[in-house]
Amino acid sequence: MTSHDPGASPPGRTMRADGEAHAQTDPCGQLLIQVAAGDRRAFEELFATQSTILMAVIVRIVMSRSLAEEVLQECFAEVWARAGSFDPQRGSGRAWLVTMARRRGIDCVRSVQSSRDRDVADGLRSAAEVGEQVEQTVIDRAESDRTVAALKLLPDDQARPIVMAFYQGMTHAQISETLQVPLGTIKSRIRDGMRKMREELEASR
Repeated sequence: MTSHDPGASPPGRTMRADGEAHAQTDPCGQLLIQVAAGDRRAFEELFATQSTILMAVIVRIVMSRSLAEEVLQECFAEVWARAGSFDPQRGSGRAWLVTMARRRGIDCVRSVQSSRDRDVADGLRSAAEVGEQVEQTVIDRAESDRTVAALKLLPDDQARPIVMAFYQGMTHAQISETLQVPLGTIKSRIRDGMRKMREELEASR
């Protein structure tokens, strides 16, 4: 039987002590431990000291500052909820935060791409429902003088999104974000504008 030194610390206490020792040399980790205990001041300090770094990480992934700001807020909401899962023995507090920020950023990119795919599918279905193949007509005649002339007859709020969609290759969602106009309005303007262009092209034959 192995003898036990009465003066030795129990294994559980040793592990906790090691974790606390790691945290003492890791200010970010120490703040996470305090946040896990419900310390709001520690949470505010964590945001103040780490948000700039995490923002840079997220922007590189999502390629949009406005989206990155949303992801950053979601990230810190998760920090508040899951700080207790931080283990100082497995890495630094900053590494834990960066891993979370990267995961959130990747999830955002996947979500945006999925939304864009749905927008494309919705646009195709809408065209089929009204029985018009206007998109193909515009693309086929994109370089013709008659198409350019027809485009110039449209009001700017219709012409601009058409140019962005069919000449610059932007999705409806991207146009909506760029112009700061609701997605449904962008779709209506493109549909109405292309209908007018089709009528003009047919009349000029």
